[in-house]
Amino acid sequence: MGLEPYIPGEQPKDKKYIKLNTNENPYPPSPKVLAAIKAAANDSLKLYPDPEGEELRSTIADYYGLKKEEVFVGNGSDEILAFAFMAFFDPGRPILFPDITYSFYPVYAKLCNLNYEQIALNPDFSLPVNQFFRENGGIIFPNPNAPTGRAVTLNEIEEILRYNGNSVVIIDEAYIDFGGTSSIRLISQYPNLLVVQTLSKSRSLAGLRVGYALGNENLIGALNTIKNSFNSYTLDRLALAGAKEAIKDEEYFQQIRKKIMATRKEVSDELLKLGFKVVPSQANFVFISHPIFPAQKIFQQLKERAVLVRYFKQSRIDNYLRVSIGSDEEMKIFLQRIKEIIQDKQGLPK
Repeated sequence: MGLEPYIPGEQPKDKKYIKLNTNENPYPPSPKVLAAIKAAANDSLKLYPDPEGEELRSTIADYYGLKKEEVFVGNGSDEILAFAFMAFFDPGRPILFPDITYSFYPVYAKLCNLNYEQIALNPDFSLPVNQFFRENGGIIFPNPNAPTGRAVTLNEIEEILRYNGNSVVIIDEAYIDFGGTSSIRLISQYPNLLVVQTLSKSRSLAGLRVGYALGNENLIGALNTIKNSFNSYTLDRLALAGAKEAIKDEEYFQQIRKKIMATRKEVSDELLKLGFKVVPSQANFVFISHPIFPAQKIFQQLKERAVLVRYFKQSRIDNYLRVSIGSDEEMKIFLQRIKEIIQDKQGLPK
């Protein structure tokens, strides 16, 4: 087929690493989530789970002030995005997404035999909103963007929605809880808007694989048609139980996301002092570049020092590193290691 599949962040097992390359949450899930999963691990596992995820959908709907019929749940946001590419995008017209973005988008497009056009981000990696004012078969972009961390304002998103009333506009909000403004409040005004979120990042559940989409009932109905053509039981009983408690435990959610944002600010400030360019981030990672030291060399030397970050050998960003925000202790070690690398190359005393 000639497909180039998505390549996830490496997870080597040759030694113990500080993993800052896959945007995982450094903190554990809510204790209420773990208790719910343990309670659900009972005799009922012999039975199929609820294919509609009724209780979880109701919990999510209540949380956002929506109707249950405006909520779709699936096996991680990646599965939902794949369903959306199949359900909404027109193979006769090109879909639009940024040239620097989540690398699964071109994979899905090719898998679904969709034409696509990549919209070049501005030199500062901001989104050129007016470039989405053209004929298209659908639009998708992350907010905040991955791997840059830059966010788009609600006003800019409304501009895109208004101009593209005949196309489905998908906002991939995997990282929205770390400082961005969600588009969910626009759903009642724009029937062409689909918002996709995940519990993998801000709610520490990357290992549970739960995502959800929010939008007009017709859009949700189309997703259900695609899902039920493949596998009606996308979420198991343990995932449904844990996800429900993750949504309900607002206090823990706020505590963890604020802690990560505070660490991000501290790390960004220290990197700036070391001469790095730090792209303004509203995600749980920072995107950095040094004017003297090549990103690939820093990446390799950090790996030798047992610290993993993400390097993309890709046009326009091949001198940048994406660094996930870990715990305070992990980020302290990261900063020590990167300072060692720079000082060694500059011949400065440590």
